[in-house]
Amino acid sequence: MKKNVVLSLAIVLLAFCAACAGPKGETDHETQTALEERPGQEETNNEENELSDPGGVSDMEGKTDAARIPSELARIPEEYFTPAQEQGTIERLSYQTYESMSYESRTTQLEKTAYVYLPYGYTEEKQYHVFYLMHGGWSNETTYLGTPEHPNVLKNVIDHGIQEGKMKPMIVVCPTYNNESPEDSGDYGLALRLTDNYHNELVNDLMPAVEGKYRTYAEGTSLKELKESRDYRAFAGFSMGSVTTWHTFQYCMDYFRYFLPSSGNLTSDGAYMENLVTDAGYGAEDFFIYAMSGTEDFAYGSFSSQIQGMLEGPQGIFKDVDHEKDGNLAYRVQEGNSHDGDAAMQYIYNGLIWIWNN
Repeated sequence: MKKNVVLSLAIVLLAFCAACAGPKGETDHETQTALEERPGQEETNNEENELSDPGGVSDMEGKTDAARIPSELARIPEEYFTPAQEQGTIERLSYQTYESMSYESRTTQLEKTAYVYLPYGYTEEKQYHVFYLMHGGWSNETTYLGTPEHPNVLKNVIDHGIQEGKMKPMIVVCPTYNNESPEDSGDYGLALRLTDNYHNELVNDLMPAVEGKYRTYAEGTSLKELKESRDYRAFAGFSMGSVTTWHTFQYCMDYFRYFLPSSGNLTSDGAYMENLVTDAGYGAEDFFIYAMSGTEDFAYGSFSSQIQGMLEGPQGIFKDVDHEKDGNLAYRVQEGNSHDGDAAMQYIYNGLIWIWNN
């Protein structure tokens, strides 16, 4: 029986999927309806939601090519929802940052928390890729991983994926764009502003705190050293976390090569998205976007419009492909997926079994 509350959330996951500032600072979002994540105690026996092993995709020589993105999203194997034999750990990381709206003046200091997953066998003798994972609306830094005392089921999924060799051992970081209150993500207008501002905290405070404590590919925490290790770093998110992911693409391409947005859009202006790349001094070969959504998700239309707009951009920068070596964007849609925690978990899983797994 599939546990429908795959994240075992103690809080609801509000579905915010809209867009943020366009080329002239306008908003390109649609009014969205809030949806709740099913509480952690419920279970269902819905056969259409049964999970299956994702399997592999074979190349022309008949060998499995782990770097190729399958045409259909994989379901999470049922056994992954239970504890694995080889278990990673979750750590609570506290760090100093500043109030978002006045960040540049740095007049109001805040202490914030992120939760960090370390894979089984983590050692300072080895370098690890880092996967930054942002929550959606009505949520916080505990939404996906939980806490060291009360881990959520996503931890089991990652443990199994790494144990069975489907995921590369990596560090997963769950922060929050909540600012002065844990209720900030429940205010739609405020959340849009906070996700737009989040890059300041991300680059200047969170990343140095994470990569100064744990063994990553960054040789240090200076901006130069963080930029030099961008190939080993990804940012992902669902709903308003997806909006944060697009803003990370907008502001932080110097620090990230991989972006995994799902069901939350920024703008349908393809030329604007292309200019984000060229204005940052990058080209089509310098990044990869793995985007996901579902046909029953209310954000599906606006999210798909953004992807289509990007693919139709006048410079031809964005190219829809099945393999990273061929281009820079893959968009996968799951038939029947709604805007909920089950879908979010599936997208996270599919991202993790693909990224750096070549």
